[in-house]
Amino acid sequence: MSALVESAVYRSVSAVVQKDESAAQEVFKNEARINQIEIEVDEFCVNLLALQQPMAADLRLIVAALKINTDLERMGDLANNIARRAISLIKEPVVKPMIDIPHIAALVQSMVRKSLDAFVTRDPDLARSVLASDDAVDNLRRASSHELMSFMESDPKNIRQAMDLLSVVRHLERIADHATNIAEDVLFLVKGVDVRHHAEVAER
Repeated sequence: MSALVESAVYRSVSAVVQKDESAAQEVFKNEARINQIEIEVDEFCVNLLALQQPMAADLRLIVAALKINTDLERMGDLANNIARRAISLIKEPVVKPMIDIPHIAALVQSMVRKSLDAFVTRDPDLARSVLASDDAVDNLRRASSHELMSFMESDPKNIRQAMDLLSVVRHLERIADHATNIAEDVLFLVKGVDVRHHAEVAER
């Protein structure tokens, strides 16, 4: 599921930046499989909780897996939304450079990869590096939004394309938020502490 979601994010961004319709179609094609795996993982975790009554570290693992499963499915949905915006942008001539979208996308993709690697390897330092990147994505999103708003104000003909690009930026920010959630779950799993809302103090 992680591999499918990472691929979906990468392909959705490629569809936007490179105007690659085939990449967008691959995202659409894999959405159903991601949704199917989410249901399978949920059922597996619930059965473990009901039948095995896990405790301590085992319980934390299952709880983390359930939460990460949901975040991955939402990332897949957001990648699908980006791919849909890509299809709309492909049909329009480029009247505005892609601003910071490639930069934001590269940072978001790195956060996704690191958060999932941190889960697999139980690496708290790698998880913390994801948390540290979240503010950078937020700042880039704000800067891009301001630029695109100015772009729309300069000429009403720009509104449709700018709205599509604004949507892409917002979806990328949400993917980064889900990667941050996964990193927080990893710290909960490994350290047994709740660091949501960046309230990480207990284990330092």
